[in-house]
Amino acid sequence: MNLEKLGWKEAFGEKDQNTVVARVISEQRQIYKLHDGEKEITGEVSGKFQFQAKVKSDYPSVGDWVVIEPINNENKGIIQKVLPRVSQFSRQSAGDKTEEQIVAANIDYVFLVMALNNDFNVRRLERYLLVAYDSGANPIIVLTKKDLCSDLQDKMAEVEEIAFGVPVFSVNSTNGEGIEDLKTLISEGKTVSLLGSSGVGKSTLLNALIGESKQVTQEVREGDDRGKHTTTHRELFFLPTGGMVIDTPGMRELQLWGGEEHISSTFTDVEDLAKSCKFSDCTHEKEPGCAVNQAIENGELDQQRLTSYRKLMKELAYAERKQDASLARLEREKWKKVSKMMNTKSYK
Repeated sequence: MNLEKLGWKEAFGEKDQNTVVARVISEQRQIYKLHDGEKEITGEVSGKFQFQAKVKSDYPSVGDWVVIEPINNENKGIIQKVLPRVSQFSRQSAGDKTEEQIVAANIDYVFLVMALNNDFNVRRLERYLLVAYDSGANPIIVLTKKDLCSDLQDKMAEVEEIAFGVPVFSVNSTNGEGIEDLKTLISEGKTVSLLGSSGVGKSTLLNALIGESKQVTQEVREGDDRGKHTTTHRELFFLPTGGMVIDTPGMRELQLWGGEEHISSTFTDVEDLAKSCKFSDCTHEKEPGCAVNQAIENGELDQQRLTSYRKLMKELAYAERKQDASLARLEREKWKKVSKMMNTKSYK
């Protein structure tokens, strides 16, 4: 396997004969499994890297390309640098701390996986679409468990109404129906990330794409069809087609990190209607001449669609305020550290 088959592109940076690069294929507690085009090696970040890293997103993520210093006579390497990312799927890190968590990097497609059972939810899909557009990768919607769906055409129509121009596939991963169509997308050197809630069948889908059981699968709960976290960490898998798939743990909640610039791609219908509103700053509440509300009254737009749009807009604004406050805190901490170092030197 050469670097191009691993997805290497010139956009990642210049590479000379003295530079050794590898791709991150898994990470657990800052111990990285890397592939250098010939073999898998174990990697850790250098002390200098740790000192210079300010936030979690500075560290390598699955899919990243890194510059390494190989350790002689050992199947190990020291990570010196993360190369520029051409795409990245991010979310707000879990917990109280305002911090970006990069779930997958340098991906060509994001497969937005949703089950065609009781867990089917187009409002959640809108959120996933926003994150996918913000990642810089191309979104593909994959509807799983079609064998459990008695109204497939109706659900497909619901999805197509909110996912303008996004390819939509329906599959049955257990018997392979629809899987070959997906395989054609994941050609040699291409990387796909799977995004979806717990229990939607991501692990079963991955096993179908690979052609063998690589990931453990579990039954979903009766009643709501919600599942447990089968996948516990992010990992890149190689497909027989030559492509790669990054599997990620199922998400109970996907907190937004960014997406302001891509809200119009996700809600093209709402924003196109808003252009015809009487007032340019219309909030689509009770203003006269509101084209959005008129469309709802005429049955051309679903009220829930507008509610979802408002909710995500408010969430994005709140996330931006939190990030601004977090950046200011980091800047203060940086200058405190610099001041402390200068004071220490002055006493010597």
